[in-house]
Amino acid sequence: MFKKILIANRGEIAVRVIRAAKELGIKTVAVYSEADANALFVYLADEAYCIGPGPAKLSYLQMDKLIELAKKTGAEAIHPGYGFLAENAEFVRKCDENGIVFIGPPAKAQELLGDKLGARRTMKEAGIPIVPGALDPIEDEKEAMSFAKDIGFPVIVKPVGGGGGIGMQVCRTTDELAKAIKTAQTLSASAFGRADVYIEKYVEKPRHVEVQILADSKGNVIHLGERECSIQRRHQKLIEIHPSPVVDNETRKRIGEIACKAAKVAGYVNAGTVEMLYSPKDNAFYFLEVNARIQVEHPVTELVTGVDIVKEGIKIAAGE
Repeated sequence: MFKKILIANRGEIAVRVIRAAKELGIKTVAVYSEADANALFVYLADEAYCIGPGPAKLSYLQMDKLIELAKKTGAEAIHPGYGFLAENAEFVRKCDENGIVFIGPPAKAQELLGDKLGARRTMKEAGIPIVPGALDPIEDEKEAMSFAKDIGFPVIVKPVGGGGGIGMQVCRTTDELAKAIKTAQTLSASAFGRADVYIEKYVEKPRHVEVQILADSKGNVIHLGERECSIQRRHQKLIEIHPSPVVDNETRKRIGEIACKAAKVAGYVNAGTVEMLYSPKDNAFYFLEVNARIQVEHPVTELVTGVDIVKEGIKIAAGE
């Protein structure tokens, strides 16, 4: 087990990781921006160091500073929390190169799952059901129309490197699709640094179900049941329910098996969440994506199962 870890985050998740680490007998190092100097997590940690000015790009996103501080303080591992550098494969590689354990999935898995089309291709090849649609970026309006004709309206246009619902456009007609392609490409380029978009069949009135998984470095994967997160505003989750009221025991077993298989196919290690769409009309589940990190909503599963997901993630990273 680690003797000391650095927490590359702030606020609630930093407090959560500090609590888990202390219960495991691990010393903690907090980093904070000038704006967060009086925050609770700074006082709870065993050590705390100012990492830079208020803006995140000058503090919490300073990869080299974080690694140097970990080495200086003797921290054997870095916990990224969620957001900031939690899903940054470059940061994972920098940690690996400097002999620091990243408490989260490996860089290769992050790169695969961060590319939505790459993830779709991988899952389809493994026999995991995906929403009908493109496996490569849409080049132009003509190609978009051809795909829409094949899978049928309504369709949804999505950025390849996107997240949080940014740039997603639902289209029910060819005119809407023509406009949506250009709009989505512009928004995607602005928000994610790449204009690539793709098309999927739009599942009408779906249920959004996500499965919490834990995977160790020996290839073992388990799931802790599912959370229902269909109540959303602008693609942002508002309410999480565990277990889902629309999932029976037989279906729960089936989607749990799909989630574990998806994690194994991606070479996933540590805590993560496999998101799926459920179509009540077709009684079918489709792979959506994997959140390659501890999620904001993880306490819902902890309350129901009694499993401390943050502790388990630390143990997995330590090789247990």
